Amino acid sequence: MAHISLLLKDWVRIVYIFLISRFLYLLPILAFMRIGVLGIQGDVSEHADSAERALQYYGVRGSVEIVRKKDRIKNLDFLIIPGGESTTISRLMIRSGIYDEILKYAEDTLSVIGTCAGSILMARNILDDERVKPLGLMNMKVRRNFFGRQRESFETNIHIKGIGKYHAVFIRAPVIDSCSGNCEVLATIENKIAMAREDRHYALIFHPELTEDYRIYRLLFRL
Repeated sequence: MAHISLLLKDWVRIVYIFLISRFLYLLPILAFMRIGVLGIQGDVSEHADSAERALQYYGVRGSVEIVRKKDRIKNLDFLIIPGGESTTISRLMIRSGIYDEILKYAEDTLSVIGTCAGSILMARNILDDERVKPLGLMNMKVRRNFFGRQRESFETNIHIKGIGKYHAVFIRAPVIDSCSGNCEVLATIENKIAMAREDRHYALIFHPELTEDYRIYRLLFRL
C-alpha cells in the first residue's frame, strides 16, 4: 500500500507540474493589477489614461486610480509619480503623509515609477537643488531642468534595453547624472542617462504617457 501511495503522489506531482506549465501564459490575464498615479501635481490624467489603455492593449485585468491620500498607497502594486514641478510635488507629498507611506511599502510590495520630475524624486541625490527632498529609492544622482534650459522640449528616438528603438518625448527634462550600486542604466541620450532601473523601481526623464507605444508599460508593469 505504501508503494501505491508513493506512485499516486508522483502522478499527482507530474499532473500538477504539467498543468502549471501548460497554463502559465494565463497568469498575467488572471492576475489583477492595481496601478496608482500620484495626483498631487503634473500631467496626472494623461498618465492614468495611458496606463488604462496599456492594460487594455495587453488584455490585462487591472485598475488605475488617481492617488491623493496616503491610505490608498497600501492597496497598490505600482505607483507612477508624474512630471510636473518637483519642489511642489516633494513638499505636498511630505505634508500629506504620502512620502512616508511610499517609503514604507516600496521596500516590499510597491513598485514606484518616476517620470520627468518624478524621476528626480526617485534619486538618492539631487545635485543642483536642495529644496527637493527625494525618496532615495534609487542609487542615482540627478540634475533638474537639464535639457529645459537648452531647448525646452523635443522628441527623439532612443534605445531602451528590453524594448529597442523608442520615440521619446522630453519636456524641460532633468537628467540622470550617474548610477551606482544596483541601479542599472536602461537608456541614454547624448551620452546622458535617460532611464534607469533598480530592483522594482524605475526612473524615466521623458514622458511615456504622451506616446502610443505601449511596449514601455510592458517593461514597467512586467506584463
